[in-house]
Amino acid sequence: MVINGHTRTCGLIGNPVEHTMSPLIHNTLARMLSHNLVYVPFHVEEGKLQDAVKGACGLNILGLNVTVPYKSQVMRELAQIDPLAAKIGAVNTLVRCENGFKGYNTDMPGLYRAMCSENIQIEGQEVILLGAGGAARAVAFLCASKNVKKVYLLNRSVEKARAVASEVNEKCNTDCILPMQLSDYRQLPDGKFLAIQATSVGLYPDIDRVVIEDDAFYEKIHTGYDLIYKPSDTRFMQLVRSHKGRAYHGLKMLLYQGIIAYELWNGVSVSEEMAMQVYEILKQEMDIKD
Repeated sequence: MVINGHTRTCGLIGNPVEHTMSPLIHNTLARMLSHNLVYVPFHVEEGKLQDAVKGACGLNILGLNVTVPYKSQVMRELAQIDPLAAKIGAVNTLVRCENGFKGYNTDMPGLYRAMCSENIQIEGQEVILLGAGGAARAVAFLCASKNVKKVYLLNRSVEKARAVASEVNEKCNTDCILPMQLSDYRQLPDGKFLAIQATSVGLYPDIDRVVIEDDAFYEKIHTGYDLIYKPSDTRFMQLVRSHKGRAYHGLKMLLYQGIIAYELWNGVSVSEEMAMQVYEILKQEMDIKD
């Protein structure tokens, strides 16, 4: 592309950002759609978040993604917050608005689009959710908003699981989120479940780790979705498949949360055909052979 006086800038703020795949997603979309736009990562040191957001506004940055550790902190710096992001309590996308930026959360709709792309039905399902951190919290909100039957929220700290379950149930006017101690997984009811792995256990380079090793646990899973995308074949996924379940990694979630952000910044709709073209480029970059 030719960078000139009309080029718009988007980017990612976080700490760290050196590992990010987001520039590949957004710069590929800009090229495909012939948009005069460039996307770059911005490493924002601790204590500099307010300066970063104000600076981005002053520099006429079109939009920003936000990653750890700033998804909640950034909400204090925004002119407006989308109702979904306010409910979740986390923002990962900033869009220009009057007097600053408006915050959105594209993680939750990104995961839903990813699951739909894989023909994974969440509505009406009974779900096992592993973890109670920020990612798991967004998944719990997604489940509650899509009318699942039950979500068994398993976490090492049952207090944290209870806090997430209480918040989601209250904000979504439901009682479908049931907190459990991770070690009590044997008390799960009989049946087959959709399981979503939302912890960092198994993330590269600790690729041989998994939250639960017990074969009996994986006998309960008909579909396993790991939010981790590096490695592309986690120990969790391997165990799901070894017990005849379907298993998926989180690269499509990364893709679709980025696509939704790009659509918000540019007022466009990215076709599924174009999304799959970007997905193939991501897979090539990561040497994934599905």
